Amino acid sequence: MEKQKDKKDFFLRVLELVKKIPYGYVTTYGSIAQCLGLKSSARMVGWALNSAAADYSIPCHRVVNRNGELTGKQYFATPEMMRELLESEGITFKGDQVNMQSHFTDAALFL
Repeated sequence: MEKQKDKKDFFLRVLELVKKIPYGYVTTYGSIAQCLGLKSSARMVGWALNSAAADYSIPCHRVVNRNGELTGKQYFATPEMMRELLESEGITFKGDQVNMQSHFTDAALFL
């Protein structure tokens, strides 16, 4: 039972942090995991976001993989929606990847 509580607490911490990502910026699963003290738990960050993909008050679209790829796009209403949301915020791409040099911000800035 304690393990379930820990997982739920971690998911809530992820979601609270994601709510703080500024408009026009992205961060990565790994940056969030490291910020929350679980450096090797980027995949768990993804699971937390997948659990909240339908909650549009949480800007899950602002979390990408370390290369700027939209690995979570399949959890949105359409496969194009994640990119459309990012582009509507002025985020630019180099091919299929977010221009990380221009738009990445470290999740630690939001604590």
